[in-house]
Amino acid sequence: MSQESDFYFPAPRLQKFCSQCATPITRKAPPGDNRERDLCEHCGAVHYQNPRLVVGTLPVWEGKVLLCLRAIEPRANTWTLPAGFMELAETMSEGAERETQEEAGVGIKLGMLYTVIDIPQVDQVHVYFLAKATGPDMDPGPETIEARWYELDEIPWDNLAFKSVSTTLKHYIDDLKTGDFQTHHYSLSNPHRP
Repeated sequence: MSQESDFYFPAPRLQKFCSQCATPITRKAPPGDNRERDLCEHCGAVHYQNPRLVVGTLPVWEGKVLLCLRAIEPRANTWTLPAGFMELAETMSEGAERETQEEAGVGIKLGMLYTVIDIPQVDQVHVYFLAKATGPDMDPGPETIEARWYELDEIPWDNLAFKSVSTTLKHYIDDLKTGDFQTHHYSLSNPHRP
């Protein structure tokens, strides 16, 4: 049975003090809202907590897919597609290209938006683009122990880091058989899903 999990990091902790005035905050629905939020009753600031976006690529070179062996937690020493949290002031595609360069050191030509995976139990959305490598050379960064091109029948399914990675790879293999590549959008809402 695979040890993969479906998140990169646990959901962020709720803040305890207002970032505007340093007063302790409470959790309740602000006027005109229908959800509980972190609210400062002293200055009225509402501190919204929103899902975090993970962006990455599924790089391909001559029929092989690129996987990176993680050097960091969570799930160190497991294989993943190059991906990570989107930064402020960048687009999804810029973030996916940056993460691919940082983790694998591979030049790519970014392709279509391929998978959009909601993971509500950890407040994340994972997004992967198809990408064509511009060459086979790699220069992995410090978050990667090793980067490697895998034939599709060599993918280490029992040592993949995240369910979003395994489901993206499975969609790719299925789509190769039909030649029909479309964007896949789905949810991994059950943390114990096989």
